[in-house]
Amino acid sequence: MERITVKTPSKSYDVFLGNTMTQNIIDFISSNYPSVSTIWIIADIEVHSLYGKQFANELERVFPVTVFEAPSGEQAKSFKVYEEAISHGLRNHVDRNALVIAFGGGAIGDFAGFTASTFMRGIPFISVPTTILAHDSAVGGKVAINHPLGKNMVGQFYQPDGVFFDLDYLKSLPAEEVRSGYAEVIKHAFLSDADFLRELYSNFTSVSELREEYILQCLLRGIKVKAEIVTQDEREHGIRAFLNFGHTYGHAVESASGYGNRTHGESVMIGMIYALYLSEKYCSLSFDLKEFVNWIISVGYDLTVPDHITFTQLLDKMKNDKKSKDGMPVFVLLKEIGEPVLVTVPEEGLIAADTFIRGIYKWAGEK
Repeated sequence: MERITVKTPSKSYDVFLGNTMTQNIIDFISSNYPSVSTIWIIADIEVHSLYGKQFANELERVFPVTVFEAPSGEQAKSFKVYEEAISHGLRNHVDRNALVIAFGGGAIGDFAGFTASTFMRGIPFISVPTTILAHDSAVGGKVAINHPLGKNMVGQFYQPDGVFFDLDYLKSLPAEEVRSGYAEVIKHAFLSDADFLRELYSNFTSVSELREEYILQCLLRGIKVKAEIVTQDEREHGIRAFLNFGHTYGHAVESASGYGNRTHGESVMIGMIYALYLSEKYCSLSFDLKEFVNWIISVGYDLTVPDHITFTQLLDKMKNDKKSKDGMPVFVLLKEIGEPVLVTVPEEGLIAADTFIRGIYKWAGEK
């Protein structure tokens, strides 16, 4: 079992990575919460159907357990489902001595963490991520739900007490979720290390041929990148904003597509290419963008922005981004790989980048 310690001003906690970790979770709870009243599992309904019943049954041998099944993915992160979860907790006598377990992907981690942070003014939670994507969202304490006008607009910083990454849960991931997760791995490479990115070029060539040991190494490297940044800037007063590389345009595309209609990671991949184009124009980034795009296409990412989603719609959503300043979106761009900066881009630059994205297959020599 591997362990990474995340240290922030508000809390230090460990991220554990390994196989068959339910007993480790039971031991952790018994040791750290000897008077726990209830284990409140907040689970993705599809993940629960695959793994959740066995997981809950094993916990029930030791602790009282109640399970709230939330819709899959971003559909969970709504005011309606949040109210349903709170009602479930109250009806099932969840109290301040309870512990929440977030059981699912990144969206469930966001949702369960936010629910834990607000229920009775806050009860502890641990995260049991079941996707590669969640290696990013499960670390750092950003918890939130969505608003129709913007992603993650209602939330706060609330650190988990522990994260348990059981690699057994990754074995059933569909191809689109593997790609979604690796988009965040690629993001961490852009923010940290050109050699890491080159290794991904060589090793991430097919979603069906990834070895578990390689997935583990990618998760470890990605989590370490994020942990180092979060340690220095827990509440995004400075460098933590760099973790939003690819997210400004990507979130806009994801929101305009309708939450859940395309994966978060694929949306972020589109956003990273948008940001790389802007980085070349405004930060003199020296980078072979065509080689990168052709690699991404070969792995199976869909980079299409549908025609019915207009630039005006996307611009409105980008202006509502949390990093916006004076009514204009602020982008994380790269001077070099591993050297991100925050830049306010003029509207004509945003239009040019949007046009580039919409013609990307023709530009790359595809389709």
